[in-house]
Amino acid sequence: MATVTSFEALTFPSKSELRQFAELFTPLFHASTEEARRQAVAALSQCPNVPGAVALFIASQPISIAAPFLVSSPCLSDDLLIMIARTQGADHARAIVRREQLSPTVIDTLVGLRHSEPTRTAAPAAEAEPKAEAMARTTARTAASDRAATAEAGSTAGATPDLSAAGAAAETAVAPAATSKLGKTARSAKTGKSAAPAASSAEADTAAGAVAISAAEREEQLRDQIRRLAAHVNRPSSDRLGLRTITAMQAALLVRFARNREGAHFATTLADILSSSRWLAERILLDLSGRQLATTLLGVGMEAAEAVFVLEKLYPHLAKPAPGATRAEQLWNGLVALDCEERIETWRRADSYTFQPDQDVPALAPANTPTPRPAPTLVPSSDTRSRPVLRHRMR
Repeated sequence: MATVTSFEALTFPSKSELRQFAELFTPLFHASTEEARRQAVAALSQCPNVPGAVALFIASQPISIAAPFLVSSPCLSDDLLIMIARTQGADHARAIVRREQLSPTVIDTLVGLRHSEPTRTAAPAAEAEPKAEAMARTTARTAASDRAATAEAGSTAGATPDLSAAGAAAETAVAPAATSKLGKTARSAKTGKSAAPAASSAEADTAAGAVAISAAEREEQLRDQIRRLAAHVNRPSSDRLGLRTITAMQAALLVRFARNREGAHFATTLADILSSSRWLAERILLDLSGRQLATTLLGVGMEAAEAVFVLEKLYPHLAKPAPGATRAEQLWNGLVALDCEERIETWRRADSYTFQPDQDVPALAPANTPTPRPAPTLVPSSDTRSRPVLRHRMR
C-alpha cells in the first residue's frame, strides 16, 4: 500500500518510474492480504498514470477485486476493455457496462457477447432411434417364439401319421404367413415410430428457427437503441442543433476584416454573432494571447482553418512556428468545444447583467424651429383692484 501511495503522489511519472512500479507491483500484490489488495485496486482506479501491464493484471483479477478498477479507471483503453470482456467472462463485462462513458465500439462488442441458450433439436431424433431398435428386437423375439411353439406342437402329434402330416402341412403353410404378417407389423411399427420422431424433430427445428430469428431481431433492436443513446451522449461536431452557430456569411466577414486589419468592423460582426454588446466583443479582442477569441470562434462552430487564419492575422505572434504546427494551431487544438460553449454562455450572461444601454437621446430640432415660450404666470400683488387681477377673477 505504501508503494501505491507513493506512486499516486507522482503527477507526471517518468518512464523509469512507470517501469519500476510495474516490476514491483505484481510480487507485492501476490504477497498482500485480500483486504490490502482491494484497497490498492480502489486507490489505483482513480489514478490516470497506471502502466498498461499493471492495468491488464488488475483487470484480470477476480471480479471481487477488479470491479472498482473496471468501473472507474481512466487508463483502460477501448481495446483493453474489449479484450477483458471477451476473455474474463460475464461478471467483468457487467462491470464494464457500469462505466460512465463507453465508446460505440465497446458498446457493440458488449451487445455481441450476449448469447442465447442453445436449443436441443437433436435430442428427439437421438432418443427415437433406440426406441425403434428395441421395438424391432421385441417383434423378432415374438416371431421366433411362435415358430418354436409351432414346431413343438408338431413333434408331439406323432401318434397319428395322417393327422401329423396334415398338421405339418398346415403349419408349413401357416408359418410363412404368420412370419410375414409379424414382419409387416414390425416394419409398420418401426416406420410409425421413426416417422413420429422425424415429425417432432421438424417441428422442433421450426420452433428453434423462429426463436433464433426473434432473438436476432431483439438483439439488433437493442444494438440500434444503444447506438442512438451513444450518439446522444457523444454527439458529433457537425450536430449543432440548439447551439449558437456562426453562419457562412459571418465567417466570411470575419476572415475579410481580419485580413484587412479592420478591428472596428470585426468587433461589430463578432458582437452580432454573439448577440451581445459591442463592449463584450472588444473585451474579447483585447486579450493579447488570443485565447478568448479562439474560445469564442470554437464555441460558435467556426471552421478550424478559417479560425486559425483569423488568429494569425489579428495576433502575429501566433503565426510563429512551433513543434509540428504554428502557435495558433496548438492553441486551437488545446481547446475543448463543450467548455468553449459553456464559457461563451457565461460571458453573455455576465454581459446582460452588467451592460447598460445608453438612454434614448431626443432628436435635435431643426435650427429654424421656434423655441416654445413658457406660459406667463401671475405674480402675487398686494393691489387687489388692479386690472390684471380683476381680469383673472372674472375668468
